[in-house]
Amino acid sequence: MVNRSLIALLFSFFVPGILIAAAAAQEQVPGAAPSTTPPPTPAQTSHAAETPLNPALPTLFIVGDSTARNQADLGWGDHFAQFFDTSKINIANRAIAGRSSRSYIEEGAWDKVLGQMKSGDYVLLQMGHNDGGALDGPKPRGSLKGLGNETKDVTMMNGSTDIVHTYGWYMRKYIADTRAKCAIPILLTLTIRNIWSDGPDGKKHIERDMGYDADLRQLAMDQNVPLVDMASIEADRLEALGPEKTALLFPKDHTHTSAEGAQLVAQCVVSALRGAHSPLTAYLLMQ
Repeated sequence: MVNRSLIALLFSFFVPGILIAAAAAQEQVPGAAPSTTPPPTPAQTSHAAETPLNPALPTLFIVGDSTARNQADLGWGDHFAQFFDTSKINIANRAIAGRSSRSYIEEGAWDKVLGQMKSGDYVLLQMGHNDGGALDGPKPRGSLKGLGNETKDVTMMNGSTDIVHTYGWYMRKYIADTRAKCAIPILLTLTIRNIWSDGPDGKKHIERDMGYDADLRQLAMDQNVPLVDMASIEADRLEALGPEKTALLFPKDHTHTSAEGAQLVAQCVVSALRGAHSPLTAYLLMQ
């Protein structure tokens, strides 16, 4: 007779290990060629609820993608408020997973932020991870490359026509809309991906630019907007850890961090704000 209890026990031990091994095989291998495909949109079933804003205080809005808000505590924006005196400033994480500079606007998320924005507020703007996506199809979130005013008409799945603009056009719209509210826009460089390559010094080095740094620096110059380079600080921190320890902070893929990784990224944003002498440092708990 087959001992079913023994089979169930063996199944409980071996099957999880197989699943873990299969998942690990799909992870990004350090040193592999960088991917330009935007990451999949994580499920957003458990992210923190949006707390009411105190109208008597200035508000810092975080506008970005899943690297800033990804389920509960997996985006750096969910770890940001702890560094600030929230009796003096609201911290409003309005990032949405899977969004690009284009789709965040087209889906109405930006209008909701503008509806809450007032004079004296701040907007930390970090977009780009998903701008390399498809222009049409089931996930139409891509934008045209560059900073120009070129457009392209695309046919959506419902048959309607959408006019797609460049990355620079959308970013300029965020800046102009923020200023129209007498609020202060601040550009952030993009969070670092866990992609490594061999450098000329024979050592492993992490990717520091996924292709948007030059555009952001030019936008900052053209629009007279502060650019806070958190990416360089994060890259330095991760290189100091090395590929093996860094991999522990990216359990799913090369883009999305664990909660511990999100905490590290939040610290890097704070350090970058200090280094840029941002007016936001006046609201930090430790000056």
